[in-house]
Amino acid sequence: EKRRPGDTAFVVRATPGLRGRLILQGKYAFLLLLLTTGASLSAAQQAASPAGVPAANPARPTVSTPATLTPVGFLQFENGGMNAWHSPEFSTQLNFNEVVKVAVASRLELMAVTEPIARSKAAGKIGTASGGYALGWQAVLRPGEGTSPTVAASYLRQVYGGSAPDLDLGSPTDSVIFLASADVWGFHYDTNAMFNRMMQNGVSRPQFGQTLSVSHPLSKQFSLSGELWHFTQPFLHGRAVGNLWALGYTPQANLVWDAGFQRGLTGTSTHWEAFVGFTYLLPHRLWRQTK
Repeated sequence: EKRRPGDTAFVVRATPGLRGRLILQGKYAFLLLLLTTGASLSAAQQAASPAGVPAANPARPTVSTPATLTPVGFLQFENGGMNAWHSPEFSTQLNFNEVVKVAVASRLELMAVTEPIARSKAAGKIGTASGGYALGWQAVLRPGEGTSPTVAASYLRQVYGGSAPDLDLGSPTDSVIFLASADVWGFHYDTNAMFNRMMQNGVSRPQFGQTLSVSHPLSKQFSLSGELWHFTQPFLHGRAVGNLWALGYTPQANLVWDAGFQRGLTGTSTHWEAFVGFTYLLPHRLWRQTK
């Protein structure tokens, strides 16, 4: 079970043998992330986005997820790294994360969310461990266009809790999200309402969250995003509130780079987070398109 606020030690420091195995697993996971990143960037650098390849639909780096899906039949990778300071469970943490998505129909998308490795410092001790893994889906309930919002719902189930300390939001065992996205007056917005089930020491409690992300193009290749988010913290009896700012760069339609920072606004929020990453849509369909 993944450790939550109130736990006192890293699992990676339980025994020398266990620590060694976890560090080795973390290295393998990190190597896999690097290979995935390298393969994506190698393909991206060959040429501009090939004709006929649709645009990527990034959900990172905001907490909000768009209600719209990725193009049907194309595999999309969302990779990134984040450095965080002063959270309820740690003083510093460097982690790497990846989300893999594929839409199997115009209204249904499958996804896998992973944090293969995180290096954290808590109570004066430094530990390296793997984070959680989750699988899920997202379905469009009502397609929209322009100012008419697209409305969707998604579900994520944690399949491995990991042993790395959590951020202020925790790691839900089950997560149900209602999503809406639209374009208004030249701005694009994504808003989510989240209903999570949190587990700690065999006790289950609900968590509620709301997010609102707004983005605006600065030019053909650059965009600016701002976000406000709020989550209850059932085991801390507190609330995590924060704002996020990010700059996006789109050198080609199926590749989007991002970088930015996040600032927590309450005492139990992570004080600062800095991140960088990219979203890459592989330019080849996984199966033939039916007529």
